[in-house]
Amino acid sequence: MGEQAAYTPRRSVLYMPSSNERALEKAKTLPVDGLILDLEDAVGPDHKESARENACAAAASGEYGQREVTIRINGIGTQWHDADLAAAAAAGPAGVVVPKVGSADEVRSLVAALEAAGAPEHTKLWAMIETPEAIFNVREIASASPRLAVLVMGTNDLVKELRADHVPGRGPLLTSLQLSLLAAREAGIAILDGVYNDVKNAEGFEAECVQGRDFGFDGKTLIHPGQVEPCNAIFAPSEEAVADARGILEAWEAGAGSGVVTHNGRMVENLHVDIARRVLAVHEVISTR
Repeated sequence: MGEQAAYTPRRSVLYMPSSNERALEKAKTLPVDGLILDLEDAVGPDHKESARENACAAAASGEYGQREVTIRINGIGTQWHDADLAAAAAAGPAGVVVPKVGSADEVRSLVAALEAAGAPEHTKLWAMIETPEAIFNVREIASASPRLAVLVMGTNDLVKELRADHVPGRGPLLTSLQLSLLAAREAGIAILDGVYNDVKNAEGFEAECVQGRDFGFDGKTLIHPGQVEPCNAIFAPSEEAVADARGILEAWEAGAGSGVVTHNGRMVENLHVDIARRVLAVHEVISTR
């Protein structure tokens, strides 16, 4: 299966605790591509219902501009899951984010539940990949339903489940990250990298963003507003990349029918043209933000 039909910017996708009304209000001013209004980890048991009301009101408000607004509900089997899913479906956000999705059957059950609850067509499923079971099943998960639009790496839970450590370079997670990327690209859906926990370590955060971009992630999930702008910059095509892409297309068009085409001393083939066109398409969309 191929690329997504159109590029949707998801360079920076910020978790926001839905129990915090001031945070939800602040989110309207942040230069973030997407928001995950959280009902799960960031919300204590006593605040689940009020957080659900806040998130659904925010998602339905239309007050977040171009930002893609999603709601992370509580996981399958929890006491809040069914009510969360029904309320989120009624609110009609861009996506419903579900933690710890482990199988294709769970994807299909979630999609059926969303449809039964009346979710509009634009409300997609975002599946979090954060367990060994999910990694072994990720190829089937990614292709289980046309309504599944995004895989979200839950790297904190993966580290816990693997009994690994958070280390620079993320060696313990590389297999999981790369298998998930392969699955997303085969299915033609988006995939977001996991969070970086040390919000005071700007250098470490930027290094992990660069790693995620180089791997091929569409963007990164974030836990602090201060992470948004560096993340946006790293996951956007650089000025040099844009100029190079334009040069490749100009050389290709000028050399049509001539056999060998070169740009800056490098041979240009169809695959380079496809990459250049994607770079420019991404740049064009981001430039309107």
